[in-house]
Amino acid sequence: MTQYVHIVDDDEAIRDSLSWLLQSRNISCRTYASAESFLEAWDASFAGCLLLDIRMGEMSGNELFDRLVERGCKLPVIFLTGHGDVPLAVSTLKNGAFDFVEKPCNDNQLVDRVVEALKLDEVRRQAAASADSVNKRLGTLTPRERQVMDRILAGKLNKVIADDLKVCMRTVEVHRASLFDKMGVKTAVELAKIIAETPGKPTA
Repeated sequence: MTQYVHIVDDDEAIRDSLSWLLQSRNISCRTYASAESFLEAWDASFAGCLLLDIRMGEMSGNELFDRLVERGCKLPVIFLTGHGDVPLAVSTLKNGAFDFVEKPCNDNQLVDRVVEALKLDEVRRQAAASADSVNKRLGTLTPRERQVMDRILAGKLNKVIADDLKVCMRTVEVHRASLFDKMGVKTAVELAKIIAETPGKPTA
């Protein structure tokens, strides 16, 4: 999926300048003349980051940020601020913004931060894709395989699991082999590792 730097600023000259700067560094971008236009265009599938001016027309950059957070937007946000906006920008960091850059800004420093934001977005998306994959595989397990898996993750041996479930050990071995195959692992350690590394609580 192509990543874009989404530039939201009501000053056409600044949009053009930022667009030229990023494209000169082989960074794809899209521009928006208002917070409203970006909000209308935004889709959860957007990949990249958001370069957002704080002070704009009817809807400020800060208001747009709040709306996006409410919608579950995960794009890293870099605020462009004037000197008097720094306290406001600091508060946005506490609310989850990636960074803020004070205008006028150093081109190289801005591009460096944009590159870091794009890397963060890529890492987040890879983690989300991995979690989706694990959850899909978990969804293929039978209720009995889930019971066996939970006990394997608790460190119980096959004999103990058989006693817990009141089945013979051979039955546990069959379920164990089946769930390992479905989860794409060969050992209990591998199983525990992919479950532990899945963001959030894996669901069946």
